[in-house]
Amino acid sequence: MKRIDAHQHFWQYHPVKDVWITDDMAVIQRDFMPADLKPILDANGVAACIAVQADQSEAETLFLLDLAAKHPYIEGVVGWVDLQADDIADRLAYFSQFQKLKGFRHIVQGEEDPLFLLRPSFLKGIEALGKYGYTYDLLIKPHQLDTALEFVQYFPDQSFVIDHLAKPRIKTGEYQPWATQMEAIAQYQHVYCKLSGMVTEADLIDWKPEDFEFYMQHVLQVFHNRMMFGSDWPVCVLAADYGQVIELVNKAIASLQHDEQELIWHKNAANFYKI
Repeated sequence: MKRIDAHQHFWQYHPVKDVWITDDMAVIQRDFMPADLKPILDANGVAACIAVQADQSEAETLFLLDLAAKHPYIEGVVGWVDLQADDIADRLAYFSQFQKLKGFRHIVQGEEDPLFLLRPSFLKGIEALGKYGYTYDLLIKPHQLDTALEFVQYFPDQSFVIDHLAKPRIKTGEYQPWATQMEAIAQYQHVYCKLSGMVTEADLIDWKPEDFEFYMQHVLQVFHNRMMFGSDWPVCVLAADYGQVIELVNKAIASLQHDEQELIWHKNAANFYKI
C-alpha cells in the first residue's frame, strides 16, 4: 500500500536558531537533510513526504522549498509566514509562485497568550489564506483545544489539520478533558488530524505500544475518515525509530477496511495538501 509521510522536518542545526532542541535532546542536535531521510522512507515503503517548518522565519520556508525543488519525493511544504503582519497579503502573493508550498503553520503551542488563535490580527492572516487555497496546521497542546474549537468555527471553508493529536499527556495517562475536546472539534468536517508525534508524548525511554492505544483509537473513531499518517521525523527518534512509528500505526489501523487504511496512509494527505 502506498504511503505518504504527512509530517516530517529538515534542518541544519544551529544552537541559537534551534534553541528548542535542548541538551536533553542531544540525539537530534545535528543536521537532518534529505539524504538522511530518503533511505529510511525507502526501507519503510514511504513514497513521498510533506516537509513542515520547525523555525518561525521566511528563511525556513525558502530553505524547505529549495530542498523540495531538488528532491521530487518532497511533494509539499508547510512553511511559516507572519500571519499577523500588516503586509500578509503581499507576502502570500509572493509565496504563491512556489507550487510545492501547500500551507502554513505557527508554533502556537509555545505562545503564552491562551487566546492567541483568536487575536484579530491572526484571524485576518488566516482569512487571507483562502485566496490561495493554503492549508493550516494547528500545532497546539490540550490546554489550547477549547480556543482552537472556537477558532476553526470562524473559517468553515479553511482546511485545518491538528498536528500530533494535540499532544495528549500520554506519559501520565491522562485522557480528559482531551478526549472530549477532540470529539468536539472533530465534529467540524474541515478539520483533519495527523496520527503523528505520539512517541515523544510518552515516556521516551520506557514506552509500551499499549500506552498509545486509547489515544489512537479515540481519534480514529471521532475523526473517522479524516486522519493521516505522519512520522514527525527526526523528532521521533528521541523515543523511537521510523520503523517503530510505522508499526504503531499499522497495529492501530489493522482492523480497518482496506480503503479506510488507504485514506490514512496516503489518500487524505494527497487530497488535503493537493499533491
